Order: sequence, then structure tokens, then C-alpha cells
Amino acid sequence: MDGKLFREHKAGTLTMFEVLLASILSALLGTAFAHPQCLDFKPPFRPPQELSFCVQYKDFGCCDSVRDGEIMQNFYRVLSHFDQSGYESCAAHVQDILCQECSPYAAHLFDAEDPSTPVRTIAGLCEDYCWGVWQTCRSIFQYLTTDKELLALESNKAKFCRHLALEDTDYCFPRLLANSNLNQNLGLVTADAEGCLQLCLQEVANGLRNPVAMVHANDGTHRFFVAEQVGLVWTYLHNKSKLATPFLNISKAVLTSPWEGDERGFLGIVLHPHFKHNGKVYVYYSVEIGFDEIIRISEFRVSAHDMNTVDHGSERIILEVEEPASNHNGGEILFGDDGYLYIFIGDGGMAGDPFGKFGNAQNKSTLLGKVLRIDVNHNDHGPLYRIPSDNPFINDPSARPEIYAYGVRNMWRCSFDRGDPQTKEGKGRLFCGDVGQNKFEEVDIVEKGKNYGWRAREGFSCYDKKLCANSSLDDVLPIYAYPHKLGKSVTGGYVYRGCQNPNLNGMYIFGDFMSGRLMALKEKKETGEWLYHEICMGTGQTCIFPGLINNYYQYIISFAEDEAGELYFLSTGVPIATSPSGVVYKIVDTSRRAPPGKCRFHHTPVKVKSEIIDLVPKEKLIIKTTPTKRSKIKSTAKPSGRTKTTAQTPASSTPDWIEQLLKLLQSPTEKSRVKVPTTTRPATTKAPRSRKGGKSSERRGHRKKTKKPGNPESKQISSEVHNGAVRLVNSLNKSDRGRVEIFVNGEWGTVCDDLWNTKTAAVVCRQLGFPHVLKASKQAEFGSANNLRILLDDVECTGKEKTLLDCKHKEIGKHNCNHQEDAGVICSHKENSET
Repeated sequence: MDGKLFREHKAGTLTMFEVLLASILSALLGTAFAHPQCLDFKPPFRPPQELSFCVQYKDFGCCDSVRDGEIMQNFYRVLSHFDQSGYESCAAHVQDILCQECSPYAAHLFDAEDPSTPVRTIAGLCEDYCWGVWQTCRSIFQYLTTDKELLALESNKAKFCRHLALEDTDYCFPRLLANSNLNQNLGLVTADAEGCLQLCLQEVANGLRNPVAMVHANDGTHRFFVAEQVGLVWTYLHNKSKLATPFLNISKAVLTSPWEGDERGFLGIVLHPHFKHNGKVYVYYSVEIGFDEIIRISEFRVSAHDMNTVDHGSERIILEVEEPASNHNGGEILFGDDGYLYIFIGDGGMAGDPFGKFGNAQNKSTLLGKVLRIDVNHNDHGPLYRIPSDNPFINDPSARPEIYAYGVRNMWRCSFDRGDPQTKEGKGRLFCGDVGQNKFEEVDIVEKGKNYGWRAREGFSCYDKKLCANSSLDDVLPIYAYPHKLGKSVTGGYVYRGCQNPNLNGMYIFGDFMSGRLMALKEKKETGEWLYHEICMGTGQTCIFPGLINNYYQYIISFAEDEAGELYFLSTGVPIATSPSGVVYKIVDTSRRAPPGKCRFHHTPVKVKSEIIDLVPKEKLIIKTTPTKRSKIKSTAKPSGRTKTTAQTPASSTPDWIEQLLKLLQSPTEKSRVKVPTTTRPATTKAPRSRKGGKSSERRGHRKKTKKPGNPESKQISSEVHNGAVRLVNSLNKSDRGRVEIFVNGEWGTVCDDLWNTKTAAVVCRQLGFPHVLKASKQAEFGSANNLRILLDDVECTGKEKTLLDCKHKEIGKHNCNHQEDAGVICSHKENSET
């Protein structure tokens, strides 16, 4: 695993030990890593108005014009104690010493790198400079400080200047002004030797089960809502506290499972642009009706009694689309600046879009593989949605009028650009990440009526060569594509337009679900070309700021903006719907912040009727001195007359990502870190339907159910093969019953039915997500496993244990049974269900 990205999952926040360690490392690192920091423990900034006194820091530092004026007043106060001769001799020294509060390195000059350190009253002075000041203007110090310990040494030049000196002599004044290592690229985003941009993170929420989306209310409250794949949406207040009552809970209706990589589930949520007034919420989720798997777009209204809860009885189904397979479900749903609802639907699944002559994505008579645009405004009476009059295919009788763009494979996470905060340049552009097949992932700017090439093209490369050669295809190339050596499942992001990180303005920041890479594109305005930058977590001192961390869970599921435009991403350490290992991170650039006060907002009060749960951060800063090298991206020649660049094409296609995911989950290092909890799984627990051959690079979903019974020895596969994992094996292709097989010390085996009872069987059922046990079966009711060892015998449980290994039992592998005594269970979601 990449040392820069991933870490052991340890609880706790920044401790005094870490602060001390950071200080020690700062001394050891010397000037290798610059760490600009102000006395408020935050990064420096560009003053919005020019400074008139501490002019050496007018372009970048820690003072605004108000503080600059206050320092000037202090200067005149000190100098009022001197005559003309003293003024002429000492004024420059007084100004220099006072203005170090405005230095980009003020925290270092005043030994105030963290809130627990007592702040000096005078900046750290280089010893030779101190001697010169002491020699000519010694009397100024009594007016510059009230530090009695320092003033007691005033008569002794050597002791006095040693007291004012800094341990790190590179940071003392005025030597740091001439230090090229500290002043080079000051105020720009920190980059390592390979040009990888070093950013930091702030933990915002944790304990989430596959957090797939985060949206804000846009109503002045600065609330945000985080959706879990299982079908729950949680409310968070502006201070990151969570409400105990879900905003929305449709987990009983949502189709998903606890299988790793299942693409079905609750996939998207968006609040109406006028949510503050109409309380309307739109969601995108999977359901099962009979044997059919359906994509459903529904509308809900907020409860009239609680602004933080949806009225679950208000659901109105806006649109349903049948899915021929269980993967490529799309899942994005957005409102554009035009007030219309945009819906992003996958191509129907399997591999290579095998439906029809040219595939679903190129077939405008189906909604699969499309971007849709519909009008849901003023729909309380009449049709639930209307077709916008300027939709591109509204007059084409062979096309669905809802279609806005086509030729997409499986767009996962899209966003509208807010535009430059000052000029609004770029406003309204629609960015999408489209997951590739075997070779490339791509980023597109989606425009009305355009064809984005699938299945003819994957990235810039031809996938279906015959279709690709068709001159009538007229497809739009992506703005960027990258090969599978860098990642196998793109997660689309946002163009940063927030206030707090001005250096990131205009950067499109996105990621890859499988590799865990964070990436950025920046448009070169002269040519329209998008330039690639890799994003790394800050090393050295880059992230040594209160509350910041420099590591995250690998599987990047989604990106988000808050109401103020700040950028977040959501990731997990265990990519299954039931694992509470998801975290929301806020992206922070410590190289430069906005001026103090510029990004303050007033939040409208929220009436809370639920219990409030305060955030308890669990992630920790990891201090590293040497970045880990990563793959560089090399651009190929521009493809035949097109103007965009792509990453270098690999020699061959990659293996199915699920194989690699399983290897990651089962590797020795990951076994110790990734744990799959035994939480109750969603109401629908069927495995995804199998694809008809081919490879795929999806984020989620590899196995799928078929409408007819499959392999008679169908097995329930553990989401992570760890000690105590269980599976049920039967000939009926049912997930709720079967012979119990357990994984212990690297092998699967059976359980003997001696002492086997419902309390013991309940442990197995609950571990698999079933709250009830109907039967503890004996005497190999579901067949015998003669090819496996009997691993457990005489198992006695209270029914509350997490796994059978937590119960009393004989030594592993010791028994007096044969396979005609293999134990089994019948589980259920309901008590006394028919078997």
C-alpha cells in the first residue's frame, strides 16, 4: 500500500506526545520543509488591503491592515520614551522587532507552533543581531516586553541574547529573510520533489456505512446530510455534530447486500434549489420488484413537525428504469443552474455494453447509458415531471425526450462548477467521472446533446473498433483520461470554488476508488488543455496544524461541497455496505489561507428535536520525513486532431478489480487493519446477478444473482476472510440457510452438531445479518462436506457472542464426530417465518 495515503486505523486526536514529537522533528528536519504559520496557529495570507507600516509583509504574511495599524500605534508608543537621537538610532530596530508578528513564520519566531506553547513577547533574534541591538538600543526592551525573567537578564548581554535566541537558528530574525529554502515558493501549494501537491485533511464525520453522498441544505443553516449505501441519511450541524435521528431511512426498501463491491443501494440524494421553502428532497436508489432490479428516482418532503426529518409517507416515485444487470447503476442526481433535475444512469451492466447492435449507451430509445434532464418544478398538480423545451432530442421520435447527453458508461459522481468567486468564469460547467472498462478512466465535461463515445471509445482509445471508425459517431473526447496502472475506478469530484483555500481555486479535484489516488486538473486558459497534478498527503511539517491529519482510508467513494463551497471527500476502509468504517474528510491547503474574517458566515439557527451527538475524531496525524514515490503520469501525443491529453496507454488490459480488491482485503497487512463488523444487513440480502463474461473496472459489484437457480453448491462468500467468518452452503441457492462452514487460521471447515442449539445458531445468523434463527439443524441436513476438516466441536454459546470462536468449544480441529454430524442453520429477518 502507498505509504503516503494509507495508515493504521488508530483512535485519538492530536496528543501532547505528538506535539512534542512534531517539535523534535521540526528541529531535526531543519529547512527541508518550510512551515509558514501565524500566531493564531493558522497559515499566512495575502492582506486584502496594503500594509502601510510592516510593508515587508504586504504581499504575504500574518497581518491585515487593521493589525498593521495597531502595530504602528505600538511603535509610536515605544518611541515616545526616546529623544530625537534615540529615535534615530533605534526606530528601525523597534519596527523590525514589532513587525515580526506579521512574518509568515511568526509562530516559529515566537515559539508558538501549537496552542500549548507559551508565546514569547519578543520574536526570536539571531544572536549577532541581538548583540548589535543590545549595544546601541538596549533600553527599548523594557517598553517591548513585560517578561520579568527576560528583563532581569538585560544587564548581561550574553545571557540576554541567549534567552532571545531560537533553538532552530534558521528561523531567527533577520537570518530567515535571507533563507532561500524558507522563502522560495512561499504562499504556493507545497509540492514534493516530484511535483505532487501536498494537502492536509480535517476529519468531519466517522463511523459511516459506505457513505455514498453528502449534500448541503443551501438554506443558510450550513447543515449537511450524509447518505449511507444501506438507505439512511444523517443530518450534521455546522459544528460537525450529528443528530441521532436519521434525516431519511428507507433501508427496508433499498436493494443492496453486505457483499463487497455491490453497486446497488442508496446511490444519490439532492435537495431542491428552493428546499428552504418547499422542503423537497430527491433520491436515487435500487429496488427489487419481483425478479426485476429497478433504479428508482423519488421525491420526498421534509416533515412539517421536524426540519431535520423527512416525512416518509410523502414519497412520490418520479421515474423508474429497469436494470438488466446489477452493475453500472449510475447514481448521480443534481440540480443545474437552470433549475432542472439531471439524472445520470449507467449503461445497464455486464461488460462491454452488449445490449443490441450498438449497446444501450448509443441507443437513444432507452434511458440506460444516458444523462437525463427533467423539470420537477411546480409538480404538485399534473405530471410528476415535464420535459424542458430545449432538451436536445425532444423532436426526435426515435429518442427519449428526457435525454440530455448519451454515450456514457457508468458516470460516478458529477458536479456543476460554481464559477470563479470574482469573475464567475466557468460557472455552470458539468464535470463527470465516467468509469472505464479494461484500460482507461475518464473525466468529461458534459454538454447538451453530445455523445460521449461509449461503447465505441474508452477514454481516448477505441473499444469497439468497428463502431469507433464510424464517421457519424461524432463523439466528444474526455478532458482527461488515465490508465489502469494509476487507478481502476474514477470518482468524479468538484472544481474548488471555496473561500478558505485560495490557491486551489479553479482546480478540479477528483480521485480513484480502487487505487485511492487524489488527483487534480487545472485548465490552461491559453490552450484549453487540462494539466494534471497528483495530490499527496502533506509530509514533514506541512500538516502540523491543530486538528489536521495527513492520511485517509483508501476507497474514495464520493466528493462533496458544503454550503460555503469548501471541498470534502468520503472514503472507507472496508468497501461493503454494512461496515461502519466510512469517514468524511475536509480538504485543507496549509500553504495559504484567506484573510481573517473573509470566510466567516452566519448560520441560521436550527430547531433540533433529536439528541445531538458530538464528533469524536479518531484519525491521527502521521509524521513522516520522506515522501513515498508514486507513478508519474506521462502524456501521449494528442489523438488525431483532438486537443486534449491523456495518460500513457498501458500495454495490456488489467485484471478484474474485484480480484485485486479481494487480495487487498486478504493480505496480511490489511487483515490486521480491516475488520468487518457483524452489523445487521439491509432488508434485501440477495447477491448481485452474475455478468455474462468480460472484465470490468467498476467500483462496486462483481457477483450478481440470476433469475434461475445457479450452481447447486452455491456458497455465501465472506466479505473479508478473517478468523471466525462463516458461510452457509446449500443446494437450494438460498442465502438464509445451509451447512455452517467457518474460517479458522487460513482454512474453511465445518462445525460438529454436538451441543448445537438455537443460541449457538443465533450467533451465526446474526453474524450474517439475520436477526432471527428458525432452526439449528443437525445430522448434515444440508449435506456433508467430506472435503473439509471438522474444525469446531462442543460449541456452547450464550447467543450474544460475535463469532463462534468467542463461544466455549474444544481445541481447534479436535473432535469426536464425522461429517454426517455437520451442523446447519435456518435464519430469517422475521420471527416464525415459513421455511
